[in-house]
Amino acid sequence: MDKKPVLVSGLQPTGHLHIGNYLGALKNLVDLQNSGDYECYFFIADLHSITESYEPKEKYQQILDLTADYLAAGIDPKKSVIFQQSRIPAHSELAWILNTITPMGELERMTQFKDKAGRQESNVNVGLFDYPVLMAADILLYAPKLVPVGDDQLQHLELTRTVARKFNAKFGNAFIEPKALLTKTPRVMSLKDPSKKMSKSQPDSCLFIDDTPEEIQRKIARAVTDSDIAIKYDPVGKAGLANLLDIYAALTHMEPKTVAEEFADAKYSEFKKKLGALVSGHFAEFREKKKAALATPKKLEAFLVSGSKKANIIATKKIEEIKQRVGVSRD
Repeated sequence: MDKKPVLVSGLQPTGHLHIGNYLGALKNLVDLQNSGDYECYFFIADLHSITESYEPKEKYQQILDLTADYLAAGIDPKKSVIFQQSRIPAHSELAWILNTITPMGELERMTQFKDKAGRQESNVNVGLFDYPVLMAADILLYAPKLVPVGDDQLQHLELTRTVARKFNAKFGNAFIEPKALLTKTPRVMSLKDPSKKMSKSQPDSCLFIDDTPEEIQRKIARAVTDSDIAIKYDPVGKAGLANLLDIYAALTHMEPKTVAEEFADAKYSEFKKKLGALVSGHFAEFREKKKAALATPKKLEAFLVSGSKKANIIATKKIEEIKQRVGVSRD
C-alpha cells in the first residue's frame, strides 16, 4: 500500500481566531484531514508569533487557546499530528543552517515583511525579516509533497522551494521541493472598512468565531454598507455589502450573487439579522466544544506533548541527516 503524501500547515497563537482565519485556513485543514488522502501535521507556530509585540504572561494561554480551536473545529489527534513548534529544537536548528544559503535579496523582496514592518514600525526585528526561513524549516523537516496555502503565502512557499533546491545542489538531495495545494480562501474584509482585510487588531470590525451570538449580531448590525437600499453583489460599488454576502455564501456553499438574489426584496437590516443568525448557528457547536476543551487545560497540554513527541522523532532524524551533510556531525 502506497504511503499517503505528507501535508504540513501551522497557525500562529496570537489571540482569538476570526471568521477569515476559519474560512481561509482552519476549515480547509479539517476538510483535508477528513479526506483521508494525506498524512497531516498541524502545528502551533509559537516561534513565529513572538516576532510581533505580545505579552509573555499571555502567550502560553494563547497556545492552549489555539489548540482548543484546532480540536473544536474538528482536527482529530487520532487522524492528525498536532504539535507545538518550539517543542521541536530541529525547527530552529534547521532555520539557522538554511540561513547560511539564503540570499539576503530573496528576503528583502518578501511583501509580507514589508507589510508587517509598516504596521509595527517600533518593532521591526530580525525575526520578522527571517520569518520565511523558519517557515521553510517548518516545512522541509517533514518532507511534505504538499503545503496548503492561500495566494498570500505563495511567495513564502516559493522561497522554501528555492532554498531546498540550493541546499540539494550544494550538499546532495536531502529535501523534497513541496508544491502548493491552493485552497479556495474567501477574502474576508473588515466590517468597518471593507477596503482592508479583517484583523484581530480591530476587535469591533472583526467576527471572532467564539464570539457570543449577541456580539455577532451587534457587530454585523453595525457593519458598513451604503446608502443604496438595493441588495446586489457589487464588490466595487457596494464593497461593504459584498463582504457580508461573501461571508453568507462561504458558510452556505452558495455563490454570492445567488445570495443577493435570494435577498433581493429584503431590507439591509433583515439581511444582516439573517446573516447574524447564520454565523451564530454555524459556530454554536464550535463554541461549546472549545469551552469544554479549555475547561481541561491539562488535557490540551497532553495533546501537545504527545503530538510533539511524534513530530520530534521525524524532525530529529532529519536534522541529524542535515548536520552530516553540511559537515558538522559524523555518521
